Amino acid sequence: MKRWLWALGLAIVLSGCGARSVTPAPTPVLPTEGATGGIFSAGGVVASGVVAPAQEAHLAFTVAGRVQSVAVAVGDQVQPGALLVTLETAAMEAQMAQAEAALQAAQAQLARLQEGPRPAEIAAAQAQVEAAEAAVAQAVARRDQLAGAIESEIAAARAQVAAAEAQQRQAQEAHDQTLKCYDMPDGNRVCPALGPIEEQARYALNAANAALASAQAQLEALTKGAVARKREADAAVKAAIAQRDAAQAQLDLLQAGPTSAQVAAAEAAVAQAEAALQAARVALEEAKLRAPFAGVVTALEIGPGETVLPGQAVLVLADLSRLQVKTTDLSERDVAGVRVGQQVNVSIEALGVQVAGRVVRIASQATTLGGDVVYEVVIELDEQPPGLRWGMSVEVEIIPSAPTSEHIPGAETGGHAWGRPPGFTVIHTGSGQGARMIAGSVESLVVAWPRGG
Repeated sequence: MKRWLWALGLAIVLSGCGARSVTPAPTPVLPTEGATGGIFSAGGVVASGVVAPAQEAHLAFTVAGRVQSVAVAVGDQVQPGALLVTLETAAMEAQMAQAEAALQAAQAQLARLQEGPRPAEIAAAQAQVEAAEAAVAQAVARRDQLAGAIESEIAAARAQVAAAEAQQRQAQEAHDQTLKCYDMPDGNRVCPALGPIEEQARYALNAANAALASAQAQLEALTKGAVARKREADAAVKAAIAQRDAAQAQLDLLQAGPTSAQVAAAEAAVAQAEAALQAARVALEEAKLRAPFAGVVTALEIGPGETVLPGQAVLVLADLSRLQVKTTDLSERDVAGVRVGQQVNVSIEALGVQVAGRVVRIASQATTLGGDVVYEVVIELDEQPPGLRWGMSVEVEIIPSAPTSEHIPGAETGGHAWGRPPGFTVIHTGSGQGARMIAGSVESLVVAWPRGG
């Protein structure tokens, strides 16, 4: 069968049949065998739908916390920016106060750098340099004095060692004399100093040895201690010099003024403190849930004292002043004939009224309904009848654009244009369905055909 449908069920009066008039009679045309798709009423598509607000939001916090207060109840009308729910903010307020104090400190440091050194600061730095120089002089003097004292002490100790050595030699010689013995002519051997004299000389030798050992030990101790004391004195001088150099460097920095790097670092510290304060303010504000638009509170999921998590829906807000219709079962076979801007008849069974509207949006992605692929079409109502509520069921009829007709060339000559019979008129549906042909001049027509036939 060819792509065109010779429309039957026509009430047609054919021209060229003489002066006899013919009364037209309506004749329905059956759909093509195997036809499927939507129901057309004068070319329209019928689908079910539901009433929904044009704007709704499931509001949630971006931070976790415990609910401190709820300022609204279900059914309340609120304006944009109205406070809805508040979390406990004691810890956040403390963090913000800390951030404010850190910012003030950073700003004060930057201001001091930008002002440059004050005369009093320079005078104080100069005084520190002078005091450090005096400390160096004192350390050097103590080191020199200590060196002289050490030399004197060592010299005295060496003298004591020398004296003790002399006494020890004398005592040794005296004791050696007491040990001498002589051979007598009669053959006897006589030791005249043995006895009390030798004992006395031995005691004197022992005392001299002890005195020498003591003097030597004292000299050794002085020598070793002198090294340590000199090191301490040298270290004290070096420390005093380092303090003087540091004081001088500080004075030089004050007199030179702050460097660009110091100013940049202080400015960065201020910027960092400002960012921290802003973050604290944002965190505090995020503990307050506000209305993003004017609407009605339709659901409330939490109460005071309850803990909420980030992203947990706590409240539903909807703009019930602007309700629209969303189709629920418009199949993929029907959506191809729907265009944005098409007029729609909406039948609201619960109210017993019919309202006009127009298509404002067609879903780009399909969903499934009982195994069928369906697309959501959003319809804006021309008026909102009294009593219309969110969730009401509706039936919609999407009306195609007004049809147009044209006469097929070749009707007068009996020829066939595009392979079509002569004298046929083409009916354009205006809904993307292509053209259909009927014979003769059309006065009235009721046609049904399958989509894509």
